Amino acid sequence: MPRLSDTMEEGNIVSWLVKEGDAVKPGDVLAEVETDKATMDLESFHTGILLHIGVKEGPVPVDGIIAIIGEKGDDVEALLKKAEADNPKKEGEEEEEEEEEDQEKEETKDSKKEDASESSSVEPKVKKDASPAPAKTAPAAAPMSGDFKASPLAKKIASEKGIALHQIKGSGEGGRIIKRDVENFSGSGGSAGVALPLMPDVQYGDIPVSQMRKIIAKRLGESKFSAPHFYLTTEINMDNAISARKAINSDEGVKVSFNDLIVKASAVALRKHPMVNASWHGDKMTVHKDINIGVAVAVAEGLVVPVLHSVDAMSLNEINAQVRELAKKSREKKIQPAEMQGNTFTISNLGMFDIDEFTAIINPPDACILAVGSIVKKAVVKDDQLAIGNIMKVTLSCDHRIVDGVTGAKFLQTLKFLLENPIRIYV
Repeated sequence: MPRLSDTMEEGNIVSWLVKEGDAVKPGDVLAEVETDKATMDLESFHTGILLHIGVKEGPVPVDGIIAIIGEKGDDVEALLKKAEADNPKKEGEEEEEEEEEDQEKEETKDSKKEDASESSSVEPKVKKDASPAPAKTAPAAAPMSGDFKASPLAKKIASEKGIALHQIKGSGEGGRIIKRDVENFSGSGGSAGVALPLMPDVQYGDIPVSQMRKIIAKRLGESKFSAPHFYLTTEINMDNAISARKAINSDEGVKVSFNDLIVKASAVALRKHPMVNASWHGDKMTVHKDINIGVAVAVAEGLVVPVLHSVDAMSLNEINAQVRELAKKSREKKIQPAEMQGNTFTISNLGMFDIDEFTAIINPPDACILAVGSIVKKAVVKDDQLAIGNIMKVTLSCDHRIVDGVTGAKFLQTLKFLLENPIRIYV
């Protein structure tokens, strides 16, 4: 198992695209592997025959053996024994495996004793190769997702595209539906009649933790409990920003969002307040010359943060195009690790979900993260008169080891000034 990202500790094999006995060469895609950041294609680095698949599905630590590529006639057992001898198990691993096997045996015994009427209840552990018991009544409508033999990635893509799995013919082992089957589905196949609505692939009870969720939990836990957070909130009148955006988008072929304006204004403000564009490294702080802003994007399994580089030198059009492209790649799990590295500041925007304000956890190793709320019409005072204003709240989460209250407050003052006077962004 190669290290496919800088923070990867193990990879989760989703499906194999080749089978034992196939000839492979460098560049051939062998399997789909879920890392902490995306589901990626695992390519072959060798020429030969795929002699053995060691792990068909599931997590494997980096450098763990997942398959053997060699010449026809090679002794697979001898190679595996040699690898095991070269990498002896850590103390206690064998005992843990024995305990797990005993636990599985006990659970199997218990499940056999259960009354048939309880067969629909959620099991704490589900065997991957277990098949459902044959139906005793007339077959019901075809299941939409979870009951079909399909890879987790295929289920996710089908869910995103609104495709019912019963319409897709699987080309994987034993008719298993894999990624390419969903992507190549044209909608002409499947059963006749009215298409059934796609049901969400919900699993109640215990759910295996994905690699992405593991890393989110680890990194944000480390950030929250190691970096002393404090929070600064301010209100920004977006009347002029609304007018500026309307004028910009009146030009045919140009379309920018409020988030693009916020990203650009943040970059300009960071140039004026370099300590906010810094990182903590224990025995030193790094004040970054480049302004690389991470933009949080929600995906099915959590959150990814694609990074825009040298944002202060980008136009609004360039920011919009890059954010759209990276967000699309994130949701399709095609984003590369290099596109999520090098951030010096992060923006998380929940305004489109009618969230007025919130606090965000700092994205290491950044010193700050900006949480952006929605634009709300409120009563404001203009020239000593009550009027209606479009108000947006932003909250800056700061690492107190780098950023003091005054530093963070001055940054927000500059950001507020720029968004309330958008023409000054380019001055």
